[in-house]
Amino acid sequence: MEIKFNDEELAKVENLKKKYPHQQAALMGVLWLAQNKFGWISADVMKYVSELLDVPLSTVEGVVSFYTMYHKKQPGKYHVQVCTNVSCMLRGGQEIYEHISNKLQLNNNETSSDGKFSLEEVECMGACGGAPMIAINEDFYENLTIEKVDEILDSLK
Repeated sequence: MEIKFNDEELAKVENLKKKYPHQQAALMGVLWLAQNKFGWISADVMKYVSELLDVPLSTVEGVVSFYTMYHKKQPGKYHVQVCTNVSCMLRGGQEIYEHISNKLQLNNNETSSDGKFSLEEVECMGACGGAPMIAINEDFYENLTIEKVDEILDSLK
């Protein structure tokens, strides 16, 4: 696969760059566009974004490695993120993570051999009032129980 944005995507990059006094400030938005197009942020994608925005590769690598929203390897079709930070932990988030890990037979940052599921334990996703919560791709599920989690996962099989 060639790592390159099409004309429409390049126009989006230009619009992002116009919002900020320095191109580097558009980095997170451009990385998000890249992840949506390529599925994850590979070394080649980081190099492309670095050149596109004329920012050091080390800066791009630093942003990608810091934020959990960027996938450093190809996620499964259903990328399951489980919050285990304080609010979620106090309301059963750790137990939900362990249940999902056992059910899918995956450890943190692993993808199933069929590529269907990946699992990631994450810090706060900003839904403390609805703890415990998980995200599957871009869908958020709050106020969960083990039973609700099973219903959600079973609906994806």
